[in-house]
Amino acid sequence: MPGGPEGGPVVFLLGDVPVDPSAPDARQLLQGELAKPEYQSAKPTWLDQAASAVEHWLNSLVLPSGGDFGGILPVLATIVLVALIVVAFIIFGRPRRNRSAPVELRSLFGSDDRRSSAELRASAVRAARSGDYRTAIEELYRSLARRQAERTVIRIDPGSTAQDVAARAAASYPGEARRLASAARVFDEVRYLGTSGTRESYEQLVALEATLRDAVPAGRERIGAR
Repeated sequence: MPGGPEGGPVVFLLGDVPVDPSAPDARQLLQGELAKPEYQSAKPTWLDQAASAVEHWLNSLVLPSGGDFGGILPVLATIVLVALIVVAFIIFGRPRRNRSAPVELRSLFGSDDRRSSAELRASAVRAARSGDYRTAIEELYRSLARRQAERTVIRIDPGSTAQDVAARAAASYPGEARRLASAARVFDEVRYLGTSGTRESYEQLVALEATLRDAVPAGRERIGAR
Protein backbone atom coordinates (compact mmCIF):
# COMPACT_ATOMS: atom_id res chain seq x y z
CA MET A 1 0.00 0.00 0.00
CA PRO A 2 1.54 3.37 -0.99
CA GLY A 3 2.47 5.64 1.86
CA GLY A 4 1.46 9.20 2.46
CA PRO A 5 3.66 12.15 2.99
CA GLU A 6 4.45 11.02 6.56
CA GLY A 7 4.76 7.35 5.70
CA GLY A 8 1.25 6.42 7.03
CA PRO A 9 -1.52 4.68 5.10
CA VAL A 10 -3.36 6.62 2.47
CA VAL A 11 -7.12 6.97 3.00
CA PHE A 12 -9.01 7.11 -0.31
CA LEU A 13 -12.30 8.99 -0.31
CA LEU A 14 -15.31 7.96 -2.39
CA GLY A 15 -17.38 11.06 -2.50
CA ASP A 16 -17.96 11.99 1.15
CA VAL A 17 -17.77 8.42 2.49
CA PRO A 18 -14.44 7.32 4.02
CA VAL A 19 -13.20 3.93 2.84
CA ASP A 20 -11.82 3.15 6.28
CA PRO A 21 -14.44 4.67 8.66
CA SER A 22 -14.38 4.45 12.42
CA ALA A 23 -16.91 2.25 14.29
CA PRO A 24 -19.35 5.12 15.08
CA ASP A 25 -19.13 6.38 11.49
CA ALA A 26 -19.76 2.88 10.14
CA ARG A 27 -22.82 2.44 12.37
CA GLN A 28 -24.23 5.78 11.26
CA LEU A 29 -23.65 4.98 7.61
CA LEU A 30 -25.36 1.58 7.96
CA GLN A 31 -28.39 3.07 9.69
CA GLY A 32 -28.69 5.70 6.97
CA GLU A 33 -28.45 3.08 4.25
CA LEU A 34 -31.13 0.81 5.80
CA ALA A 35 -33.46 3.76 6.21
CA LYS A 36 -33.74 4.14 2.44
CA PRO A 37 -37.21 3.28 0.96
CA GLU A 38 -35.95 0.27 -0.99
CA TYR A 39 -34.82 -1.40 2.24
CA GLN A 40 -37.92 -0.48 4.22
CA SER A 41 -40.24 -1.91 1.56
CA ALA A 42 -38.41 -5.21 1.79
CA LYS A 43 -39.13 -5.64 5.53
CA PRO A 44 -41.55 -8.54 6.36
CA THR A 45 -45.11 -7.45 7.10
CA TRP A 46 -47.17 -8.61 10.10
CA LEU A 47 -48.87 -11.07 7.76
CA ASP A 48 -45.51 -12.53 6.78
CA GLN A 49 -44.58 -12.85 10.44
CA ALA A 50 -47.90 -14.54 11.30
CA ALA A 51 -47.54 -16.99 8.43
CA SER A 52 -44.02 -17.79 9.59
CA ALA A 53 -45.24 -18.41 13.13
CA VAL A 54 -47.94 -20.81 11.88
CA GLU A 55 -45.40 -22.61 9.76
CA HIS A 56 -43.09 -23.04 12.74
CA TRP A 57 -46.00 -24.40 14.82
CA LEU A 58 -46.96 -26.90 12.13
CA ASN A 59 -43.35 -28.01 11.87
CA SER A 60 -43.29 -28.59 15.61
CA LEU A 61 -46.10 -31.14 15.20
CA VAL A 62 -43.91 -33.45 13.14
CA LEU A 63 -43.14 -36.64 14.98
CA PRO A 64 -39.48 -36.94 16.02
CA SER A 65 -37.35 -39.51 14.28
CA GLY A 66 -34.97 -40.02 17.23
CA GLY A 67 -35.61 -40.93 20.83
CA ASP A 68 -36.74 -37.46 21.89
CA PHE A 69 -40.53 -37.48 22.30
CA GLY A 70 -40.86 -33.82 23.24
CA GLY A 71 -42.16 -32.98 19.77
CA ILE A 72 -44.96 -35.53 20.02
CA LEU A 73 -46.71 -33.74 22.89
CA PRO A 74 -48.53 -31.16 20.70
CA VAL A 75 -49.80 -33.97 18.48
CA LEU A 76 -51.05 -35.95 21.47
CA ALA A 77 -52.70 -32.85 22.95
CA THR A 78 -54.55 -32.20 19.69
CA ILE A 79 -55.70 -35.82 19.44
CA VAL A 80 -56.90 -35.85 23.07
CA LEU A 81 -58.81 -32.58 22.58
CA VAL A 82 -60.61 -33.88 19.51
CA ALA A 83 -61.39 -37.16 21.29
CA LEU A 84 -62.87 -35.31 24.29
CA ILE A 85 -65.13 -33.26 22.01
CA VAL A 86 -66.38 -36.42 20.28
CA VAL A 87 -66.99 -38.20 23.60
CA ALA A 88 -68.83 -35.18 25.03
CA PHE A 89 -71.06 -35.06 21.96
CA ILE A 90 -71.84 -38.78 22.26
CA ILE A 91 -72.61 -38.59 26.00
CA PHE A 92 -74.45 -35.28 26.20
CA GLY A 93 -75.84 -35.03 22.69
CA ARG A 94 -76.12 -31.81 20.76
CA PRO A 95 -75.61 -28.48 22.54
CA ARG A 96 -78.27 -27.56 25.05
CA ARG A 97 -80.96 -25.05 24.32
CA ASN A 98 -80.00 -21.49 25.11
CA ARG A 99 -81.49 -20.51 28.47
CA SER A 100 -82.27 -17.06 27.13
CA ALA A 101 -84.56 -18.53 24.46
CA PRO A 102 -88.32 -18.41 25.07
CA VAL A 103 -89.56 -21.36 27.14
CA GLU A 104 -92.32 -23.50 25.68
CA LEU A 105 -95.37 -23.36 27.94
CA ARG A 106 -96.49 -26.94 28.52
CA SER A 107 -99.25 -28.56 30.47
CA LEU A 108 -99.03 -28.03 34.20
CA PHE A 109 -100.03 -30.52 36.91
CA GLY A 110 -102.24 -32.58 34.65
CA SER A 111 -103.99 -29.65 32.96
CA ASP A 112 -103.38 -28.27 29.50
CA ASP A 113 -102.59 -24.87 30.96
CA ARG A 114 -100.39 -22.67 28.78
CA ARG A 115 -100.79 -19.44 30.75
CA SER A 116 -97.75 -17.48 31.82
CA SER A 117 -96.76 -17.00 35.46
CA ALA A 118 -98.05 -13.40 35.38
CA GLU A 119 -101.43 -14.53 34.06
CA LEU A 120 -101.69 -17.25 36.70
CA ARG A 121 -100.72 -14.81 39.45
CA ALA A 122 -103.36 -12.31 38.32
CA SER A 123 -105.97 -15.08 38.33
CA ALA A 124 -104.97 -15.99 41.91
CA VAL A 125 -105.36 -12.38 43.03
CA ARG A 126 -108.86 -12.16 41.54
CA ALA A 127 -109.90 -15.42 43.21
CA ALA A 128 -108.56 -14.27 46.59
CA ARG A 129 -110.44 -10.99 46.35
CA SER A 130 -113.66 -12.91 45.86
CA GLY A 131 -112.88 -15.14 48.86
CA ASP A 132 -112.18 -18.25 46.76
CA TYR A 133 -108.96 -19.28 48.47
CA ARG A 134 -109.07 -22.75 47.05
CA THR A 135 -108.72 -21.43 43.51
CA ALA A 136 -106.34 -18.70 44.66
CA ILE A 137 -103.94 -21.22 46.21
CA GLU A 138 -104.10 -23.51 43.20
CA GLU A 139 -103.47 -20.70 40.71
CA LEU A 140 -100.68 -19.11 42.73
CA TYR A 141 -98.78 -22.36 43.16
CA ARG A 142 -99.06 -22.87 39.41
CA SER A 143 -97.69 -19.36 38.97
CA LEU A 144 -94.75 -20.12 41.25
CA ALA A 145 -93.91 -23.28 39.32
CA ARG A 146 -94.34 -21.62 35.94
CA ARG A 147 -92.13 -18.70 36.92
CA GLN A 148 -89.22 -20.96 37.84
CA ALA A 149 -89.64 -22.84 34.57
CA GLU A 150 -89.72 -19.57 32.62
CA ARG A 151 -86.44 -18.61 34.24
CA THR A 152 -85.06 -22.08 33.43
CA VAL A 153 -84.30 -22.68 37.11
CA ILE A 154 -86.23 -25.96 37.00
CA ARG A 155 -87.76 -28.13 34.30
CA ILE A 156 -91.46 -28.97 34.31
CA ASP A 157 -92.63 -31.99 32.35
CA PRO A 158 -96.25 -32.90 31.63
CA GLY A 159 -96.08 -35.51 34.38
CA SER A 160 -94.50 -33.29 37.04
CA THR A 161 -96.37 -33.12 40.33
CA ALA A 162 -96.49 -30.37 42.91
CA GLN A 163 -94.14 -32.40 45.10
CA ASP A 164 -91.72 -32.82 42.19
CA VAL A 165 -91.63 -29.08 41.62
CA ALA A 166 -91.10 -28.39 45.32
CA ALA A 167 -88.19 -30.84 45.50
CA ARG A 168 -86.56 -29.46 42.35
CA ALA A 169 -87.00 -25.86 43.46
CA ALA A 170 -85.62 -26.74 46.92
CA ALA A 171 -82.38 -27.85 45.27
CA SER A 172 -82.09 -24.36 43.76
CA TYR A 173 -83.29 -22.55 46.90
CA PRO A 174 -82.12 -24.68 49.86
CA GLY A 175 -83.20 -22.09 52.39
CA GLU A 176 -86.83 -22.34 51.22
CA ALA A 177 -87.08 -26.14 51.19
CA ARG A 178 -89.51 -26.28 54.12
CA ARG A 179 -91.84 -23.59 52.78
CA LEU A 180 -91.81 -25.18 49.34
CA ALA A 181 -92.78 -28.58 50.75
CA SER A 182 -95.57 -26.97 52.78
CA ALA A 183 -96.88 -25.09 49.73
CA ALA A 184 -96.92 -28.29 47.66
CA ARG A 185 -98.85 -30.09 50.40
CA VAL A 186 -101.46 -27.29 50.58
CA PHE A 187 -101.80 -27.36 46.78
CA ASP A 188 -102.44 -31.12 46.82
CA GLU A 189 -105.02 -30.69 49.59
CA VAL A 190 -107.06 -28.08 47.75
CA ARG A 191 -106.75 -29.76 44.35
CA TYR A 192 -107.13 -33.44 45.15
CA LEU A 193 -108.66 -33.64 48.63
CA GLY A 194 -111.27 -30.96 48.11
CA THR A 195 -110.29 -28.72 51.04
CA SER A 196 -111.41 -25.12 50.78
CA GLY A 197 -108.09 -23.54 51.67
CA THR A 198 -107.60 -20.67 54.07
CA ARG A 199 -106.58 -17.07 53.84
CA GLU A 200 -103.57 -17.80 56.02
CA SER A 201 -102.34 -20.56 53.68
CA TYR A 202 -102.86 -18.27 50.70
CA GLU A 203 -100.91 -15.40 52.28
CA GLN A 204 -98.04 -17.74 53.16
CA LEU A 205 -97.95 -18.83 49.54
CA VAL A 206 -98.05 -15.18 48.41
CA ALA A 207 -94.95 -14.45 50.52
CA LEU A 208 -93.12 -17.52 49.16
CA GLU A 209 -93.97 -16.76 45.54
CA ALA A 210 -92.80 -13.14 45.93
CA THR A 211 -89.54 -14.30 47.52
CA LEU A 212 -88.71 -16.76 44.75
CA ARG A 213 -90.07 -14.83 41.78
CA ASP A 214 -86.78 -13.17 40.87
CA ALA A 215 -84.44 -14.69 43.47
CA VAL A 216 -80.97 -15.79 42.42
CA PRO A 217 -80.88 -19.60 42.59
CA ALA A 218 -78.03 -21.53 44.15
CA GLY A 219 -78.09 -23.76 41.09
CA ARG A 220 -80.17 -24.69 38.06
CA GLU A 221 -81.42 -27.91 36.59
CA ARG A 222 -79.89 -28.92 33.31
CA ILE A 223 -82.44 -27.78 30.77
CA GLY A 224 -82.08 -29.93 27.67
CA ALA A 225 -83.83 -29.86 24.33
CA ARG A 226 -86.72 -32.26 24.40
